[in-house]
Amino acid sequence: MAAVRDGKSIDTSMSFTPTSGLVMSTRSGDLDPSLAPYLARTEKMTTEQFYKMVNHEPGLLGVSQISSDMRDLLAHEADDIRASEAVALFCYQAKKWIGCFAAALGGLDTLVFAGGIGENAPRVRARICDGLGFLGIEIDEKRNAATDALISTGASRAKVRVSRTDEDLMIARSVSRILKTDTVNKGLIHENQHAFS
Repeated sequence: MAAVRDGKSIDTSMSFTPTSGLVMSTRSGDLDPSLAPYLARTEKMTTEQFYKMVNHEPGLLGVSQISSDMRDLLAHEADDIRASEAVALFCYQAKKWIGCFAAALGGLDTLVFAGGIGENAPRVRARICDGLGFLGIEIDEKRNAATDALISTGASRAKVRVSRTDEDLMIARSVSRILKTDTVNKGLIHENQHAFS
């Protein structure tokens, strides 16, 4: 999750690695740093085992013990308490981060849902937004169910949007831009070397 002001990210829920911040499919989200030495002492857990645990075994998968995929969890939450708890944890943590970033931004004018869960899980969007009326967030049930681009009501002070994303395209564009810059820089260096030789 990111806090964006004037088109620039001023904060993100990820820190040194993606394991911090918001709980994800197979990543833990924020943990007390004292957990590592505690598990080393009580479970004889090595650094490598701890790394594997927080990157590949926790998150939605770890809580549910069923799946890391929100679609599976939503399909089973009515009959499996672990799936229900994983969905509830994700929604609670997302709501908490929204509140955190709204404070950092000094308010909120637009909330954007994107990515796999944000784009494709109306029930999750509704749960996250429930109780955020104090930030001016009010979603329209029909718009949300239809995954319209704008899912907030006309009376909502903050707009709530669903944005389609193409991460592969954005990565390709970034790499292309970097390679072009690198090529130009190498060309300039070559020209300067030639000028002084």
